[in-house]
Amino acid sequence: MEYVIVLAVAVAIFVFWDRPVMVLQFDNGELKKTKGNIPNGFLMGCKDIAHKQPFSGKIKVYKNRFTTKLVFSKSVPSKVKQRIHNVFPYSGGSKKHGRRA
Repeated sequence: MEYVIVLAVAVAIFVFWDRPVMVLQFDNGELKKTKGNIPNGFLMGCKDIAHKQPFSGKIKVYKNRFTTKLVFSKSVPSKVKQRIHNVFPYSGGSKKHGRRA
């Protein structure tokens, strides 16, 4: 019985654990911490945006089978969010873009 409870807790932790593919943390326009394999163009674009419009906060990138999603902390301004979305390399549509049946 104890093993079932331990297994249930382990599965719950595994399912609900925060597992972003990439993390960028900024503090007053300066990149403080990175995690994951960040494409060089995206990293340079984010640094350039942070240099022009200093902000503090975290940017997390999540990936599943179908999409890649950017998640921002609440302290990141909406204009900066849009600029980072524009620099993000994985924001394309489906793989069948431009094809017709």
